[in-house]
Amino acid sequence: MKTKEELNSDILKITQLITKSYPELQKYIGEMPVKNSEKINEEITLKDLEDYYESLEKLVKNYSVHHYMNK
Repeated sequence: MKTKEELNSDILKITQLITKSYPELQKYIGEMPVKNSEKINEEITLKDLEDYYESLEKLVKNYSVHHYMNK
């Protein structure tokens, strides 16, 4: 399992990739939930970060597959 720092680094890298290579996807980043918890003061867990990273990764993969298929 990755550490919180590793996950944050991965999230930063994929966010930078989106910004540079797929700027049209930036609008979806803000819509993705960073945490699944409904508790306001609860700390973000490793699972929350993993889920968020996986969501970003799926967004990029799905978009790139469909984007290049339509060219």
